[in-house]
Amino acid sequence: MGPPRSRRTVPLPPALPDRGPSGVDPWLKTLLQSVIASTALFCGQALSDEIDDQKARLTREGVTPALIYDGIAAANTSGGIRTGTAYVGNLRLQLALDGNKLFHAPGWTAFFQVLSIHGGQPSNFVGDAQGVNSYAAKPALRFYEAWGQYSSLSGRWSLLAGRYDLNSEFYRLASSGLFLNSSFGMGPEFSQSGIGGPSIFPDTSFGARVTFKPSSSILIRTAIMDGVPANRTDEQNRFPGQKDGLLLVSEIAFLTRPGSGGSQGISKYRVGRGANFPAYDDKFAIGAWHYTGTFRDLSRVDSKGRPLQHEGSSGAYVLIDRTLFRSPANPKARLSGFLQYGVGDGRINQFDSFVAAGLTASGFMTSRPDDTFGIALTSARNGSHYIDSLNMQAIPTTTAETSIEATYLLQVNPRLAIQPDIQYVIHPGTNPTRANATVVQVHFQWML
Repeated sequence: MGPPRSRRTVPLPPALPDRGPSGVDPWLKTLLQSVIASTALFCGQALSDEIDDQKARLTREGVTPALIYDGIAAANTSGGIRTGTAYVGNLRLQLALDGNKLFHAPGWTAFFQVLSIHGGQPSNFVGDAQGVNSYAAKPALRFYEAWGQYSSLSGRWSLLAGRYDLNSEFYRLASSGLFLNSSFGMGPEFSQSGIGGPSIFPDTSFGARVTFKPSSSILIRTAIMDGVPANRTDEQNRFPGQKDGLLLVSEIAFLTRPGSGGSQGISKYRVGRGANFPAYDDKFAIGAWHYTGTFRDLSRVDSKGRPLQHEGSSGAYVLIDRTLFRSPANPKARLSGFLQYGVGDGRINQFDSFVAAGLTASGFMTSRPDDTFGIALTSARNGSHYIDSLNMQAIPTTTAETSIEATYLLQVNPRLAIQPDIQYVIHPGTNPTRANATVVQVHFQWML
């Protein structure tokens, strides 16, 4: 269970089997059944055996529906702007289609996701800049993802196109995905870049991604996306002179795969959406991103006193996720450590660098082998242009905002998880007049 901005693993399109027996328009019947099943899910019959059986039949025929609800009760108990409580909720309806089963088209899959966001904003009480809760966003109902993908029969490459969440594959680690702070999913030097941010939660954009897998331990990905999210409003995000352009992202990842005892059931050469996540023991990744648009400087002006315009904006990041210990007697008992480091464009963004590190432990209690405990730290550093812009307005600021988080994921059953979480935010919003904040949250996820 991980936050949207950490890009929780979505249900993968089913493995592509051999072609089944032919029929008369079987895909039409299956799609109609999926609509009936989805309606039944919303009508509160999700726990019934009848619905479970229907879902199983749909999956066998090539349609995999899923309904996921995340709820978080958050309280800023001290510090920040003021104490207070907020509830955050996300409801996601997902639909994965297997092209081979539906259309006798091996290698083709599709994925659709509708997202409903409701509730308050914990950061309104904390005043932090990174986001103590990665589920929190402006209430909205939107078509969040809609993409199609072709994977080669050899499994070495795949091509995806449509409305797509970059953070489902890029800038992503299994260990850091446990935590609720937004920066553990994607560092703020990238997540807060450009005009309205890249194509991540809660606003995605349209584009294409290609993945090449030269060996079972190496993944190379490149994506070309619209430079702004599809649901961005010009009134909120555009300044005079800025141009949208495109966003280009590339990442190469080196993976150490688990042995047969730790396998997640993913075939050896399967590539594409989520194929390498979280079935690895160790991961080392290097990524870079670049916007082709035009952006306004935060503090520099030209000879006429107008903000300087910059052509393009770039950044890079390094990710490390490593298994530090695994019990020989119990492969599920493991201790992992991760490190994230990124640099961004301090001319146009608040943060020009970011670092995060943490430890996660799971499987050490024989009675609760699926529970996970984690402790981590994240720190985002202000860029010099942002500091200069505040100094010109006589607004005090500190160098960085740092958050320390401890969390425990209690896997109640295959459908329900509960996660108590506590964060201590140092210099919320990099504002020295705000006292350090203590934020307590309880997150639950229900999945069907």
